Amino acid sequence: MGYLDVRKEDGVAVVWLDEPGSRVNKLSTPVLGEFEAALDELERDGGVRAAVLISAKKDSFVVGADIEEFSRLKTPAEVEGIIRKGHELLGRMESSPKPVVAAVHGPAVGGGLELILACHYRIATDHPATKFAFPEVMLGLLPALGGTQRFTRLVGVQKALEIITTGKNVYPSQARRMGLVDALMHPEGLLEAAKRAARALADGSLSPRRRRPSLRERVLEETPLDRLVYGRARELADRQTRGNYPAVPKIIECVRTGRKEGMEAGFEAERRAFASLLFTPESGALRNLFFLKTGAEKNPYAGRERKVGTVGVLGAGLMGSGIAQVSAARASRKVLLKDARLDLAAKGRGEVYRSLSRRVGRGMSAFERDRAVERIVPIEDYAPLARADLVIEAVPEDLELKRETIRQVEAVGRDDLVIASNTSAIPITEISAGARRPERIVGMHYFSPVPRMPLLEVVRKEDTPEWVLATCIQEGLAQGKTVITVNDGPGFYTTRILAFYINEALLLLEEGAAVDAIDEAMMDFGFPVGPLKLLDEVGIDTGVKINEVLRPLFAARSLRTSDRGAEVVAAGYKGRKSGRGFYLYEGREKGRVNPEVYEFLGTERRPIPARAIQERLSMMMVSEAVRCLEEGVLSSPQDGDVGAVFGLGFAPFRGGPFWYLDQMGAERALVLLNNLRSACGERFSPPALLEERAASGKRFYA
Repeated sequence: MGYLDVRKEDGVAVVWLDEPGSRVNKLSTPVLGEFEAALDELERDGGVRAAVLISAKKDSFVVGADIEEFSRLKTPAEVEGIIRKGHELLGRMESSPKPVVAAVHGPAVGGGLELILACHYRIATDHPATKFAFPEVMLGLLPALGGTQRFTRLVGVQKALEIITTGKNVYPSQARRMGLVDALMHPEGLLEAAKRAARALADGSLSPRRRRPSLRERVLEETPLDRLVYGRARELADRQTRGNYPAVPKIIECVRTGRKEGMEAGFEAERRAFASLLFTPESGALRNLFFLKTGAEKNPYAGRERKVGTVGVLGAGLMGSGIAQVSAARASRKVLLKDARLDLAAKGRGEVYRSLSRRVGRGMSAFERDRAVERIVPIEDYAPLARADLVIEAVPEDLELKRETIRQVEAVGRDDLVIASNTSAIPITEISAGARRPERIVGMHYFSPVPRMPLLEVVRKEDTPEWVLATCIQEGLAQGKTVITVNDGPGFYTTRILAFYINEALLLLEEGAAVDAIDEAMMDFGFPVGPLKLLDEVGIDTGVKINEVLRPLFAARSLRTSDRGAEVVAAGYKGRKSGRGFYLYEGREKGRVNPEVYEFLGTERRPIPARAIQERLSMMMVSEAVRCLEEGVLSSPQDGDVGAVFGLGFAPFRGGPFWYLDQMGAERALVLLNNLRSACGERFSPPALLEERAASGKRFYA
């Protein structure tokens, strides 16, 4: 059976999209061939007056092009040839005298969105699963099957640029308002509504109503003043991407070309731009990350996990309420949310309600929100945890508090209860010392804010049974997380490399670098925020506690550490939560550097080149990542790249520490580290594994 299943019903050809052996539909060269044959048949058959495109997949329409197929192509000419065929096919469908209706349930993104844009009428379900987006920019690419042209003409230049350059989702009600879809329908009535629309279009009793641009839009987008729109788009793109993502200016240029010179010129611009972008290092890194993330959304121990129906969460603060939210809303678990007092637990449940309320109409219905919150039961005693299958503690980073919490849980829990600690740095071996069943205690390190941050770092000990590991990984996947598994040790992987990175930033401060100069340099490198702003967000006091846990690691290698963070905390500056840290968060000076922190540094500010800052901080982080692989904390470079990018914000277009080193070359990395060692000290001594790779010519990726 092929991708398309065509069934003719009373003058309407219902074309079911169903990619064999896959849970989603993608577009590929063979699929375009099937579409061409189906169009031939549609045009020849005099008994068919119209067609409907609909997916046979559960909660999914078409999720885009087959990225693997494009990644196998060798030359821009090959790429342009395939895209040209796609343009011809969609143009033929768009100009067909027999109307084609798109019936959309679930995601219609990338090539899937471009497919429906070439249809004559679009009906979508009002279900939270339905969404529209152009995620190509996240792969360093752009929509190349007419997306920059048809979408712009449908919704306007400014709205189109906003959506295409960011990859943001558009949900059904938004899509209806902006004119992307013609009608909304509940899922059960979608097919019949689409067939009715197809017949009405064929007999002329229905005409699509297209959005009329406002006077302001016409002035800004259809007169010489349009240069202001494109100029503003370029300024905004430069500010957001800092020039690191070449796809964004190409998108703007494709849109401008199509509007100025016509759709055919726009299509030609799409073909050339996509073909050139596919072979950029940025797209290569981003596509590799896409494949790694997809791989990290599978359980390597599938089949060995135990069923989880009830999850206990200990601590109803920011982290605990976030864990409760993803457990109840994404994994559909019953959650027992415990805190020292019932009112604190109830407050945590209220935070979940407020958080989910912001998602209503954006992938979630009010009914789903209420159902999720109902699954969360606030408690103040340990006794109800006797019903839990998994307990996740999210109490403060204090070793004795965590041990006491586990003792209380074990006293009431079942013999097969799995207990996970959401510690960010304390070794799980130390936390589980003295426990009755230490082998059932594992690490589940979440990142804040939990509902938004994609990564979960599962930490295994030497005695962790595979079924325990499998259960925790499966639970993370059910919560919507991208999961990596690491071995136990101080700081595990992500916190460890982050601590070395932030320590180097503090040392730069001691040497006279300005707070904002450090942060700006690292944002130019590709991090979403700089290290000192990040420390403010996490809490400088939390960073100090983590530094204490990792101090033996620094001491064992006689590495220089900075104590300035502790001095800043002692003065009452804890970051955003205290209103001031390295930056100010209150009053008229909000957002500016806090000049008082310089009093603790004892050094006059002096200019340090941005490149020097970037080299010191980035090489400190990547060399420590290599040491984690060398010591067995990491089991693969792939896990290291997923963890650094999705947990810490390491520049995605650089692919992660190991991909970055491969692109740089191990020999060049060695030279850079040895130069830094000469200038700054032994903390930049190259890892033995990197020296081995340089000597052998081997890369971290095959």
